[in-house]
This record gives sequence, structure tokens and C-alpha cells, in this order.
Amino acid sequence: MTLLIFFMFISGIYVFCSSRTHLLITFFSLEYLVLVLFLLFFNFLILFKVELYYILIFLVFSVCEGSLGLAVLVNMIRSHGNDQLSSLSILSW
Repeated sequence: MTLLIFFMFISGIYVFCSSRTHLLITFFSLEYLVLVLFLLFFNFLILFKVELYYILIFLVFSVCEGSLGLAVLVNMIRSHGNDQLSSLSILSW
């Protein structure tokens, strides 16, 4: 199970580092990494028989992070017209 979670985390990091065109793909890879961390955190808490209220706090913060990311993405699409990172360059006046 640990090897599978490690492979999932490495694949999420690879997608995050390789996506350089669209901001939405980068956002999806960050959300995927949050889900992998949730799975790892859940397994850690089950293994050591700790209260699972910490998972609820983690989920609340990850949902807030996701909604804030979507709000920033929608605001950027409304102001720039697309979600490509090349449109954010200051030098392309």
C-alpha cells in the first residue's frame, strides 16, 4: 500500500512539474496531490489508532484551498480570456 501511495505521489509531482501551458491542469494536479496526502494521512491515523477528527480538519482546509483556487482561476479567465500561462507574461504587452 505504501508503494502504491508513493507511486501516486510521484506521478502527481511529475504532472505538476510537466504541465506548463494551462493553469487548469496544474490546479487538477495539485488537487490530486491533496487527495494522495489525504490517503496517506488516513492510513497513518488508522495505523496508530488516533482519532479521525484530524481528517475532518484536513478536508475542511483542502476544500477551502480548492474553492479559493477555482475562484482565482475563474477571475483570471474572466480578465485574460483563457487559462494559458503564456497570457500572464508581463513582457507580452
